[in-house]
Amino acid sequence: MNEMGVKTKKAGLQMGFHNHNMEFGEIEGTLIYDALLKQFDPDYVKMQFQVAVIELGYKASTYFTKYPGRFISAHLADLSPNEKKAVPIGQGIVDWKEFFAAVKNRRRKKYFCGDGTCNI
Repeated sequence: MNEMGVKTKKAGLQMGFHNHNMEFGEIEGTLIYDALLKQFDPDYVKMQFQVAVIELGYKASTYFTKYPGRFISAHLADLSPNEKKAVPIGQGIVDWKEFFAAVKNRRRKKYFCGDGTCNI
């Protein structure tokens, strides 16, 4: 990704990485997502955080706080704890006040809503 990021930057483009659930598994006791953040050069690979990983127990606010300046966007989603499915923003388990407090002034540029459930 870093090598591709160098090439895309030279071409006037920006390389980005959007996570899914698989990056929140572990390899030899190390969370894959944390390993990727350490490997990716922030000058060449920008991050978009998929908030839906709350279903695995990982909060976006934790990552925006732990890795300030690494995320240029967030893919917003909320989850019903009972139905284990996506629900409209604000009707699930994501603590949105905590999320927006964590992303405030952290160089985040955009929010994206995936499946029509975002109404903010």
